[in-house]
Amino acid sequence: MDELMEILNEINPDIDYETEDNLIDGKVLDSFSIVSLVSEISEVFDIDISPRYLVPENFNSAKAMWEMIQTIQEEE
Repeated sequence: MDELMEILNEINPDIDYETEDNLIDGKVLDSFSIVSLVSEISEVFDIDISPRYLVPENFNSAKAMWEMIQTIQEEE
C-alpha cells in the first residue's frame, strides 16, 4: 500500500488519499491524472489492468485501488 500512496502523492500531493473516497466521481482527479495513475500502477506492480477493471469504483479511493491491485495479482 505504501508504493500506491507514493504514486498517488506524486500525481497530486494536495489530496488526502487516506480519507478521500470520491476521486473519480467527485472529479478530484482529471483524465490526465487517471491515465498517469493507471500507467504507474501497471509499471510499479507489474500488472496488466484490463479494461474490465477500468471502472470508477476501482479508482474512487486508495483502498479501492489497492483491492483492485491485489485482485489482479491473484489472477496473474
